[in-house]
Amino acid sequence: MALKKIGVIRTPYKWKAPRQPVEDGECLLEVYPEFQEGLKGLETFRYIYVLFWMDRVEDYSLETEPPWAEGIKVGVFASRSPRRPNPIGLSVVRLYAVEGNRLRTSSIDAIDGTPLLDIKPYVKYLDSKEDANLGWAEDLSDREHLILHLRGIPHDY
Repeated sequence: MALKKIGVIRTPYKWKAPRQPVEDGECLLEVYPEFQEGLKGLETFRYIYVLFWMDRVEDYSLETEPPWAEGIKVGVFASRSPRRPNPIGLSVVRLYAVEGNRLRTSSIDAIDGTPLLDIKPYVKYLDSKEDANLGWAEDLSDREHLILHLRGIPHDY
């Protein structure tokens, strides 16, 4: 499988994945100009999914200790290790602004220059963020019908 970069992630973290939060909007997703059109309407969403290639992460084992569960070791698929079988990262970030080909986001767990693979809207009802929204779909007249489809709920109309 070949992966194509659509841009790069810009963060204050130069050598290791972050251990502390950054200011809101300090992280940037820079999309290459040929993919900028794909950002249309994205600013209407509060959150987005970000897929990235963890090609420069250093010094991580295949286990990690989550900060909220002291003493618990979590295995390979919860870590940021480049030694994972498929070193693709997935983060959900708060979207603050779309400025041309740049997206200002909340902190993302990646070092500066990380290859950006994909961006998807984080849609209310499909995940766990209570304050997520429906983005551009909020204004649709048949919004409730769309929600039934998104949630996979059988219906007659």
